[in-house]
Amino acid sequence: MEREDFAQLLSEDGFAEVVTVTREANGSLDTHTHPFEAKALILRGEIRLKVGDQAEQTYRTGDVFHLRAQAPHTEHYGEQGVAYLVGRK
Repeated sequence: MEREDFAQLLSEDGFAEVVTVTREANGSLDTHTHPFEAKALILRGEIRLKVGDQAEQTYRTGDVFHLRAQAPHTEHYGEQGVAYLVGRK
């Protein structure tokens, strides 16, 4: 999905806050939650997410992931790190 198309989709879905997040190569975050729902488009690199009891999934450039508010998850970033455009609500 292209950045402009994704930004339009976020707007249509009510995601008023849109930011670009960049994370360091080979970094990670232990289990945590966010007080907001998040929908993100990977701009470069990769991220591996494990949400609750679900199997870990890898998202790469052009992929979209969606997290519900308060969903416990872990994050692991690839060798090149990751950058993603994320809408929050």
